[in-house]
Amino acid sequence: MTDHELRWQLRQLPREADPAHDLWPGIAARLQPPAAKRRRPWLAGLALAACLCLAVGLAVVLGPVAAPAGDPAAELVQREARALTREYEAALLELQAAPLPDDLAPVLATLDASAGQIRDAMAEQPGSARLLDQLKRTYSRRLALTQRAALG
Repeated sequence: MTDHELRWQLRQLPREADPAHDLWPGIAARLQPPAAKRRRPWLAGLALAACLCLAVGLAVVLGPVAAPAGDPAAELVQREARALTREYEAALLELQAAPLPDDLAPVLATLDASAGQIRDAMAEQPGSARLLDQLKRTYSRRLALTQRAALG
């Protein structure tokens, strides 16, 4: 078959073809997230909290480096950590009256324990900006989970 014959046959084919049945219901069903993923958002928080505990534990075990007395960077980090903790506790007090689901309690307890471990590690390593950053993220996740549960 020559190119000319092939082109002639292609031109004779219909340009548009309607599907045999409506395709939209199948497409819409595939776009919906599975029900199991919608029912367990706390599981991701629990996994995240476990990772935080592991990371803080490794940081404490593998690298305790004490800052020299009178180190201005260490004093700045400690001052910021204290201010951050005060703001965090004030925000938690505002959300304290809101009812929380029972399945969220273990996740929040794990995040609280992680924050305590980070503060303990900061006592050993007062100038660690890495630990301060970890504390900020832990407080932020704890507050976000509490707010989401209280408001929604």
